[in-house]
Amino acid sequence: MSKQLLIQPFAARGLVMRSQYGALCYRQDGRKLRILLITTRRTGRWIIPKGWPVEGMEPNHSAAVEAWEEAGVVGTALDQCVGIYTYTKWTAGMVGQPCAVMVYPLPVRSVSANFPEKGQRRQKWFSPKKAAARVAEPELARLLRDFDPRGLR
Repeated sequence: MSKQLLIQPFAARGLVMRSQYGALCYRQDGRKLRILLITTRRTGRWIIPKGWPVEGMEPNHSAAVEAWEEAGVVGTALDQCVGIYTYTKWTAGMVGQPCAVMVYPLPVRSVSANFPEKGQRRQKWFSPKKAAARVAEPELARLLRDFDPRGLR
């Protein structure tokens, strides 16, 4: 099914696809690549840090701010978008808001013990294959499974 067909029901209800920026936080453990996932606050699903654009801030910097606030990640997100995935964000009023998340790689220098959302989420490092198996969104799973930092500029 094409993305256009998936988006049409939202448009028919007057909803517009909103943009978010996400951070694909990664590190090398020797020769092994590890990807950081966090849980959502409400349902506990595994996701990457992501959020709404910050006015006046470049998308990769916005993604890095989310990684800091949600996971305590210290690092600089690269300005190369490695992919986009879509999902439906459910509001408290149970209205589905369609979102497209642009994903920016972020090599992690360190993870702080204290950060704004500490205690509200779990976080865990996974291999790309296991990270892909943990997330619900098929497009995000493909991005995680296929991610190779050697191809970044």
